[in-house]
Amino acid sequence: MTSLTSTSVGVVGSANVDLVVRVRSLPLPGETVLGTDLRQFSGGKGANQAAASATLGASTTFLGAVGDDAHGAWLKEQLEARGVVTSQMATSHLPTGTALIVVEESGENTIVVAPGANSTLDVSSANLSAFDVVVAQQEISPETVLAAAKQANVFILNAAPSREVSAEVLELCDVVIVNETEAQMIGPLQVRRLVITLGAKGAQYYENGELVASSTPPSVSPVDTVGAGDAFVGAFAVRYAQGASAQDVLDYAVCAGALATLGEGAQGSLPTNEEVLQWLARA
Repeated sequence: MTSLTSTSVGVVGSANVDLVVRVRSLPLPGETVLGTDLRQFSGGKGANQAAASATLGASTTFLGAVGDDAHGAWLKEQLEARGVVTSQMATSHLPTGTALIVVEESGENTIVVAPGANSTLDVSSANLSAFDVVVAQQEISPETVLAAAKQANVFILNAAPSREVSAEVLELCDVVIVNETEAQMIGPLQVRRLVITLGAKGAQYYENGELVASSTPPSVSPVDTVGAGDAFVGAFAVRYAQGASAQDVLDYAVCAGALATLGEGAQGSLPTNEEVLQWLARA
């Protein structure tokens, strides 16, 4: 298995400023509830997954777009502090993407995203074939996802948020990662490798419609589940690029996702490779 530092991951996706307020319970439709003071975190599925991959130790490049504004500069600084290469990030005339997040005491959340600059991302001239694995999500345009899939040697699609994925993109995917809701848009027989995340219950790994691995997370007391799914995807990409077995990849990613819930913000508690391996050794 190759070392983490020699494993190259390219992440094509969104970068958002997360504006977060914590509440005792999520509001019902039409209900107003009082929350804590508003807090600002770095986020966006693409940026989160790049930060997760880099924190684990992989050589990680983020291809995304931010606005020519203070939020965009701040997000770039946050990624660089994690060790993410940002030289291929673009600057847009549109404002930096923003996510409005409400988190209740249990750790559950609701999220609304204003994509802004993310909608302008274009990777048609990027050299994505240089990476061991390329990861993309669906907070960017379908055209950008398809362009990334066509260029990548190994392509992982996190089909989130939930929307229809074209047959052309699915055919180009080496792995599709979804949660239970998003899985209904895909179906286990449509892709070669499908991974379904199950929240606190862990995840399942299918190859050609057959369940080949399942994993449950370590017991933790979650503080904030916002970044768990993205940490899972980043960790999955790193371990998959190293050629690990389906079970090993899944165990590693499930553990990383669980550990990412121990701090506030999508990037607040991303684990290192050493931390993940230590927790796995306890199992």
